[in-house]
Amino acid sequence: MTKSVLLVDDDRAVREALGQTLDLAGLRPVLAGSYIEAKDHISAEFPGIVVSDIRMPGKDGFALLEHARKTDPDLPVILLTGEGDVPTAVRGMSGGAFDFLEKPCGPQDFLAVVGKALKTRALVLENRALKREIRQGDAAARMLVGTSVASERMREAARAAARTSAEVLISGPPGAGTAKMAEVIHLLSAAAMRPFQKLAAVSMTAETLSAAFDRSEGGSIFLDEVGALPPAAQFAVLDLIDAQPGTRVIAGTYRDLAREVAEGRFNPDLYYKLDVIRVPIPALKERPEDIPVLFRHYVAIACEQSDLPVPEVTPEVIADLMAQDWPGNARALMNAAMRYAMGLSEAKAKVDELGLGEQMARVERSLLIEALTRQGGNATEAAATLKLPRKTFYDKLARHGIRADDYRE
Repeated sequence: MTKSVLLVDDDRAVREALGQTLDLAGLRPVLAGSYIEAKDHISAEFPGIVVSDIRMPGKDGFALLEHARKTDPDLPVILLTGEGDVPTAVRGMSGGAFDFLEKPCGPQDFLAVVGKALKTRALVLENRALKREIRQGDAAARMLVGTSVASERMREAARAAARTSAEVLISGPPGAGTAKMAEVIHLLSAAAMRPFQKLAAVSMTAETLSAAFDRSEGGSIFLDEVGALPPAAQFAVLDLIDAQPGTRVIAGTYRDLAREVAEGRFNPDLYYKLDVIRVPIPALKERPEDIPVLFRHYVAIACEQSDLPVPEVTPEVIADLMAQDWPGNARALMNAAMRYAMGLSEAKAKVDELGLGEQMARVERSLLIEALTRQGGNATEAAATLKLPRKTFYDKLARHGIRADDYRE
């Protein structure tokens, strides 16, 4: 069970007395005398609870309760109130406080409420750990690599699509990896043990589609670049979806299908049949912080497949990679990684159009993200690895629009 208790009270005597009570009970008190001192200890991963006096100079216990609720709605906060000030404490309960205690309170009553809150917190953290363990082992976590917020949203979209049996339309720019996304959705679905067929839409006929549905056995059929599906085949897919509802169709496209429909190049009925669940894949230039992670991942795969030693990927190489827009997206980055693994390319970017300031900014951003990733989102540790004062580090994060919490494990 978690044992940490953040105890906040501006009265030093009360703070130390309650801290001693916690210490004697085998718990780990963390003492703070104000809101400012306490708030830095509060995070979604804080392995304990908060006990705070309501009335304090400056920001009071209600402000701390609000901060805790915003940071982690499941973090128990116990409020301490003066004698006869119960209505104030009740206000705290309506604001989300776990419980309240009147001061002075006996050690047994105090420890009973604290113990109850700690058990609740332990259960929350255990459930989160189990969910995290499950997700770290699923197909989305294994196959959709990336640490950005956009990547996590993409993984969540894949999981949400997999929970249904409806048709899915995967969209993204060229080279984004619609086929891999389709496979992830299939592997996460209830049909994971049934066939997954990948078909090039441009070469499909009514006959080949009918044969594919016959082979499906209730599995999934992925139509790669469905926008290129011939007109006759489009009608065939419509009929087959209705005739064999047990088979799921997942379609991928790099085109704007709504425009294709408006301009008469794609069957509107098929478009609306497929466009039940949308799973967009963001372009690589929209999530540049994923470039170092993906590049190293692809280099490692290439070296494993070719039985080659894994070369060092220096910050200079990463900076060059991040200076590119990558119109070919993940496919182009994978090709660059393969060449780098085989020593055929230095993975140099075309940075002629970029000024020195923009190049330096991209390098700095990549180093900040890498430090946060290595330290699991711990900003203090990340700042230390970069030998930066904490305030300077936070200023740089704000300048680049980076949130440390996005990299917490």
